[in-house]
Amino acid sequence: MSDVKVTVLDNGPFLVQGEIELRDSSGALIPTKERTALCRCGASTTKPFCDGAHSKIGFKAAAEAVPESAE
Repeated sequence: MSDVKVTVLDNGPFLVQGEIELRDSSGALIPTKERTALCRCGASTTKPFCDGAHSKIGFKAAAEAVPESAE
């Protein structure tokens, strides 16, 4: 799992490039590809993968993390 690059796309998904190991909440391995788009908006019907729903719902990401917003 070396040489992995994660890019945050403007108002879109996290784009992960490289060999990764992705597991669900029960620990089961989820198959991935060399290039994987992970949902960031929460509206995808194929979570954890992006299905383009961010465009349909008008997802607008924060410009940067806001430490005071932590739960």
